[in-house]
Amino acid sequence: MTSLILFGVFALLLLINLPIALAIIFATLVTMLATIDTLPALTTIAQRLVAGIDSFALLAIPYFILSGYLMGQGGIAARLINFAKVLVGRLPGGLAFVNVISCALFGSISGSAVAATSAIGGFMIPAMKKEGYDKPFSTAVTVTAATTGMLIPPSNILIIYSLASGGVSIAALFIAGYLPGILVTLLLIVASAIYVKRKGIKPLASDQIEAFWPAFIGAIPSLFLIVLIIGGIIGGLFTPTEAGAIAVLYSLALSVGIYREISFKDLYPILLKSVNTTAIVMLLIGASSAMSWLMSYETIPQTISQTLLTLSENPLIILLIINLTLLVIGTFMDMTPAVLIFTPIFLPVAEMLGISPLHFGIMMILNLSIGLCTPPVGSVLFVGCSIGKVNISEVIKPILPLYAAMIVALILVTAFPAISEFLPTLLGLM
Repeated sequence: MTSLILFGVFALLLLINLPIALAIIFATLVTMLATIDTLPALTTIAQRLVAGIDSFALLAIPYFILSGYLMGQGGIAARLINFAKVLVGRLPGGLAFVNVISCALFGSISGSAVAATSAIGGFMIPAMKKEGYDKPFSTAVTVTAATTGMLIPPSNILIIYSLASGGVSIAALFIAGYLPGILVTLLLIVASAIYVKRKGIKPLASDQIEAFWPAFIGAIPSLFLIVLIIGGIIGGLFTPTEAGAIAVLYSLALSVGIYREISFKDLYPILLKSVNTTAIVMLLIGASSAMSWLMSYETIPQTISQTLLTLSENPLIILLIINLTLLVIGTFMDMTPAVLIFTPIFLPVAEMLGISPLHFGIMMILNLSIGLCTPPVGSVLFVGCSIGKVNISEVIKPILPLYAAMIVALILVTAFPAISEFLPTLLGLM
């Protein structure tokens, strides 16, 4: 009964377009008032909201958000695009590959799919249109490739998963995301190549591609941020939270001092946007923590776990059911609440099947990343359509092969844990 009330009220509130954080809070409140007489509902929810964000690890999130905004406006995107052109621009359809690689590089540096869509899409969608690509396909490539930043570190959502899972190493999660992120990138390139071959689009002319060394040297300061952050965390020089602060300082020095794309008067609106985004994320985390606490109090995760385990003894069948469930959830729920609410439900099932929390986390993030570019709630899809000046209905057809590529990557990551676990094991993080 508790599950029916909780998820029923939550679904109803989403249907009437109530903001998801408020929908979570009100659904939790109504359920507590209806089923638990012994607890003061409002006081308990307030306590859980505060406790949900009372974590040192979460301090990294506002730092990485601010760092992402600084990078988005600091000239980093243009230099990464030039470098990607040098790498693949001379191939047939190279501009589509440039888009995919640029989104992956920028997403890995900024840790934000929305930032990657905005920064790279603003350059690449008009450039691709000029070279014969239609805008819906260009937009589709941008929004799907931008999601690789959720897997390739530094990634805010991996930090949130570490919190929801009860303390999986953030350093191990960061390293584990590399191979799956690269796999998604390569499969998106393959899907783009099929489109390019059908359309007969020619490679870029030589005069449109910068010489290798100037492009490489221009991109080195941006790419060094990845080495600085990940190397420092793995080497034990600083925690992920301290790494976030270092990322802000480095991005600030890069954007203001070296590239000089941001002036000091530009910092106020950047800080304001960072504060707004941080407030939204933290409210989502606090609200989701309240719902997760209620589900634990009512033993809902244990009940669901037992039900799933009675359906089959085959781990792949159970993982298939979990993946299908998460794919549906990702179409209408943002990644942050989805991770916080459903990790306590599905992770115990995975562990009973002998699946490591690290592998499950990467699988879950890859799954929910698909939802970022899926209607009706796909935030990255909406941003991409706004930048590309196309309707969502126009993007659906060209995005389907790219969805298929992401699904293939999800299947491979689910079936072969070594894709996630190889690098952390090699580096002694597991």
